[in-house]
Amino acid sequence: MHTMPASRRLTGIDAARGVALFGMMSTHVLPLYVPGTVEATWTALLFAGRASALFAVVAGIGLALLTGGSTPHRDRTLSADRRGILVRALIIACIGLALGGLETNIAIILFHYGVLFLVALPFTGLRAGALAGWAAAWLLLSPVVAYLLRPPVSATVDPPALGDNPVFEHFLVPQTLAADIFLTGYYPVLQWLGLVLVGMMIGRLELARLGVQLALVGGGVAAAVGAKLVSAQLLGPGGGLAALLQTPDGSRYPLEAMLDVGLGGVDQSGSWWWLAVSAPHAGTPPDLVHVAGCAAAVVGLCLLLTRRFPQVLLPLSAPGAMTLTLYSLHVAAMSVADQLEQLPDPLLLLWVQILVAVGVGILFRRLNSRGPLELLTSGAAGAAREGVIERQR
Repeated sequence: MHTMPASRRLTGIDAARGVALFGMMSTHVLPLYVPGTVEATWTALLFAGRASALFAVVAGIGLALLTGGSTPHRDRTLSADRRGILVRALIIACIGLALGGLETNIAIILFHYGVLFLVALPFTGLRAGALAGWAAAWLLLSPVVAYLLRPPVSATVDPPALGDNPVFEHFLVPQTLAADIFLTGYYPVLQWLGLVLVGMMIGRLELARLGVQLALVGGGVAAAVGAKLVSAQLLGPGGGLAALLQTPDGSRYPLEAMLDVGLGGVDQSGSWWWLAVSAPHAGTPPDLVHVAGCAAAVVGLCLLLTRRFPQVLLPLSAPGAMTLTLYSLHVAAMSVADQLEQLPDPLLLLWVQILVAVGVGILFRRLNSRGPLELLTSGAAGAAREGVIERQR
């Protein structure tokens, strides 16, 4: 959720960010289960877990582009880049904390984004090959670490959970805040750093090359489909689902239906078979590999579609260039809608917000301007970066 100088922008990356924005908006507004049933809606099947993961991957691409693209910066320039990213991360985190005070059912991602930028700083000087190795290891191993850590952490932290979006007051219970952000919350940084690393690896490639764009689509689809097939094999013929149905929470919830929508509220402990599921936001190896593959394929497709005609995806790329502002407006609008005695028709509410976002994005594009929050973050980050450079001269 950040911007870069117009000369360095790739319209396809903005378009992919726009897909993520509208996908997340859809999951926030539309029902994820068919009313009166436990059957997943098309919204859940298309966007649940994938849209927010696409945001994380594109954020990693942005970090790579900010630090040199295919040729990572070194020494003093990299130090200045890191200072700018640090300031950017702190501002985004503060915006997330401010939005967390609104009454809304949305799991706001911005504070976690800020933390993800901070923990990604040590990786900003690496090339594509090294990032690919780190990303692969992180996607496969961090869920195992999380599985081992969650029970003892949950048992020792008091209170055991935030119970809501992070706000400034939660710094009074730092252990609970840290546990939620890194391990037990909706967007656990421990596992989600792998998605940012995937994005950073992608951002180190020659993204304007046709071969790279085709490889992103083909490789992404292969990874996404392969992860689902592996999960299905482990849960079905492998006996994993039958074992999970014998666990306390597996027998309490409609687990088979929830695998298509998400396992929110389910205690994923007591059986190693939980690591075989690929449900949205499960944070398991199949889930992370699947959503990372989907994100890579979307990025590659958007780059392909805008290769010859950069404006062909303008309804996506224009709002995608100012997602920090538009996401914040969306959260505020949903907070207001949630307080109404009679909720508007969800589909109408979604389309109104999408059309407003597209209109605002195109307007700012025509004015050759960034969104207000993008100006704030980029301006502060740029000043911090230039300050480091000036002191080094």
